[in-house]
Amino acid sequence: MDNKQSHTLYTETGEVTKDKPWIFRTYAGHTNAKSSNELFRKNLSKGQTGLSIAFDLPTQCGYSSNHPIAKPEVGKVGVPINSLDDFRILFEQIPLGEMNTSMTINATSMWLLSLYIALAEEQNVPRDKLEGTTQNDIIKEYLARGTYIFPPNESIRMIVDMYEYCLRNVPKWNPSNICSYHLQEAGATPVQELAFALATAIGILDAIKERNCFNEEEFEKCVGRISFFVNAGMRFVEEMSKMRAFTEMWEEITRDRYKVKNPKYRIFRYGVQVNSLGLTEEQPENNAWRIILESLGVTLSRKARCRALQLPAWNEAMSLPRPWDQQWSLRLQQILAYESDLLEYPDIFDGSKVIEGKVNELKTSAYTEIQKILDMGGAIKAIENGYLKSQLVKSQSERMSRINSGEQVIVGKNKWTEGIKSPLMTDTDGGIFKIDLASAELTQKNLEASLAKRDEAKAKAALDKLKHAAKNNENMFPASIECAKAGITTGEWSDALREIFGTYQPSTGVEGQILKIENEKVNEVRAKVEKFVSLKGHRPKIVVGKPGLDGHSNGAEMIAISAKHAGFDVIYSGIRLTPEEIVQSAVEENADIIGISILSGSHKEIADGIMKELVHYKAKDHIPVVFGGIIPESDFSGLKSIGIKEIFTPKDFDLMTIMGKIIDIISK
Repeated sequence: MDNKQSHTLYTETGEVTKDKPWIFRTYAGHTNAKSSNELFRKNLSKGQTGLSIAFDLPTQCGYSSNHPIAKPEVGKVGVPINSLDDFRILFEQIPLGEMNTSMTINATSMWLLSLYIALAEEQNVPRDKLEGTTQNDIIKEYLARGTYIFPPNESIRMIVDMYEYCLRNVPKWNPSNICSYHLQEAGATPVQELAFALATAIGILDAIKERNCFNEEEFEKCVGRISFFVNAGMRFVEEMSKMRAFTEMWEEITRDRYKVKNPKYRIFRYGVQVNSLGLTEEQPENNAWRIILESLGVTLSRKARCRALQLPAWNEAMSLPRPWDQQWSLRLQQILAYESDLLEYPDIFDGSKVIEGKVNELKTSAYTEIQKILDMGGAIKAIENGYLKSQLVKSQSERMSRINSGEQVIVGKNKWTEGIKSPLMTDTDGGIFKIDLASAELTQKNLEASLAKRDEAKAKAALDKLKHAAKNNENMFPASIECAKAGITTGEWSDALREIFGTYQPSTGVEGQILKIENEKVNEVRAKVEKFVSLKGHRPKIVVGKPGLDGHSNGAEMIAISAKHAGFDVIYSGIRLTPEEIVQSAVEENADIIGISILSGSHKEIADGIMKELVHYKAKDHIPVVFGGIIPESDFSGLKSIGIKEIFTPKDFDLMTIMGKIIDIISK
């Protein structure tokens, strides 16, 4: 007789059990390889069960640390990696064969995994023991994150190369990780997050099938290596429903479109970082509660529970987290997993008509959007024609309109804004992390030493082999591993492929977008604009600049749309511009003001570069400059001392207030 209770978990032999916790990760890496190694080992000693590596922007964008465009960004948002020597330092005393390592890397994924494999060989770790994931989702880079290098088709070819190589050589590695996380950070709705991510996965699997490099059994295993990295926001009931929709849709797509017979290869495997977009600079202590509530969306439902979870820190709206901040986020996970009874029950939402209805609604809308993308020719075509980008910018502008109007309440930002100053911000460091510039210089010295000791003939031969593979449509992975062993640098590997493939600049998505804000403040700003027009004889013109390698363009896009809404003429050319290009554009276009968006921590270096170029063009006295981004208040005086007129940070969410201040600056 079966005496099992419906609210209890059992093993196959009928014993009462509980689930194991998900993998605890902390997204980490900064300054240099040595400092990051020390941080990794400390986090592992505190109970972290996997590595999630943040790389700096030059590494992500394919530049060595000594490149002029790279120098302001070295070590700012992650660890700089130039060659195998840096990986030797980064993973010192960390056993690769025992780690599950996640690398947030995209355009240079093949290169970083080549370094990892080369290091494993040095440590005598068999390739089939290596476990982990390279993010390697280039489509979302074109849409939301901006660390792309090569054109779409060539980028997809590299991803397929990695699947072909890894399945047969590094079988426990996930060559790519379909990453909807950054789509939500760029404003995606749950339906868009579902549709765009699954359309991306379809694009990759279709490309793999087109190459015809696997038999039926191998292709099923390949489908089983597809993993996802998702976001979870504050609306955790909807977010949990989204995750249940993801699992059902992936099961249906892999079964019906790709005819995958083995059910274990149809499982939706995913990791999570919960939402950072909703974290606030104002009353930042509130962010701790936001983070734990967001975690519920990806842990409550057993059928849709994440495999790995990493949480942002309470102060992420202001800077990179300090070690203590990361420890706090890790403890939040551990308390949820070990002190609650979350892991003791079957899925608590099975049979819920409310959840079933919400899941079905999300699935229906997402399938409609997926079909629209497929009718265009798939995700790549929807990148090239600008559709996906324009839809994200539209969603973000609608979100900002709701926040500005008060329709969407953000506690401490647009409601209940008065409060006691957080004691968390009273430390001597102001509660934020700052890079030690002297330590960052160690990266340059290590790079010089690596270049000096290598065999140049061997290095040239390895690069020639890589170029040959790229030109002749051969798999580039074996040649990339040879480059790693020969001491080739990140910049050299990337430049070799730039030479063959060229580079790419996608649509900004700003054209045709509008803000849905019409109120007295908008009218006041427009009146100031019209007064400017009557006095000056032309509309105020702003150049919105996104300099350096920071590709998070949401802020710049919203400012461009807001300025147009207020009556400005707007020049916005997208990301990855040099200070010279921005100033030259402002001078040639007779701009009245330059607005710079920067989130990577390189605001001081960028400001110096902008002001230097204004002096060069004899324009410093008549083209004012304002900055916006994640900029600590302690840096304001230094920026203003060199001529920056105004500084806006995430707490300056009211777009028309920003526009009002800008029109006041140029009207003086």
